[in-house]
Amino acid sequence: MNTAKRAAVLGSPIAHSLSPVLHRAAYAELGLTDWTYGRFDVDEAALPGFFKGLDASWAGLSLTMPLKRAVIPLLDEISATARSVEAVNTVVITDGGRRIGDNTDIPGVVAALRERGLEEVGTAAILGAGATASSALAALAGICSGPVTVFVRSEARAGEMRDWGGRLGVEVRIADWADADRALEAPLVIATTPAGATDFLAPRVPDRPGTLFDVLYAPWPTSLAAAWGKHGGAVVSGLDLLLHQAVLQVERMTGCAPAPLGAMRAAGERALKETGV
Repeated sequence: MNTAKRAAVLGSPIAHSLSPVLHRAAYAELGLTDWTYGRFDVDEAALPGFFKGLDASWAGLSLTMPLKRAVIPLLDEISATARSVEAVNTVVITDGGRRIGDNTDIPGVVAALRERGLEEVGTAAILGAGATASSALAALAGICSGPVTVFVRSEARAGEMRDWGGRLGVEVRIADWADADRALEAPLVIATTPAGATDFLAPRVPDRPGTLFDVLYAPWPTSLAAAWGKHGGAVVSGLDLLLHQAVLQVERMTGCAPAPLGAMRAAGERALKETGV
């Protein structure tokens, strides 16, 4: 396993990514001393050229915005999980040079919730309707037995989420963003919005909240997450998601399982502390 191999995270912007910290910590723990993991600022226009430069030293790629859909035409194969949301965040490059796309965000959501003791739920609410929301909906398809209410700002996004629900076999109910405080009563709330978007909900957290999964990790805690915790609710962070999806990436790219979750978590927490977020 000490044959020199390369992996990296691609996206634009990318300087903030914690992926190198997590993957390098895994390599160190696994004894993969010849493996390297880099970071490259690559947008949609530059992606085909980057792929042309991949040689036999490459084991895999992590992809973030705006590449998760742009990469699909460049792949030899795509997993059913990735196809279910038309989003690839992981490319495994085989010894024969085949490029296989996968999505570890979806099982990463499930694993992060399971770590907090939540394995199934009757209903759920999603705040936001972007790309992350579709992955959250796909994860809920496996653990939520009832309807999922999605709080959106635009009718266009509402239509997209209804379509995803139909494809994924999830009953999606649409609600207006102005009524987002209604989401707080759900046993599971997944916040997929940018920093600051849910701050107005913090004073409205109920006395006995369920579980909040806030996909942000910097700055942390968000106002909503802090209020949720003060009221005794379980909180899952974006770092938890980043960790669990990275664990799956490491396992797929290196062939080493299980990946060292503890060492990766410690490295991620240390990096966030050092940046002061």
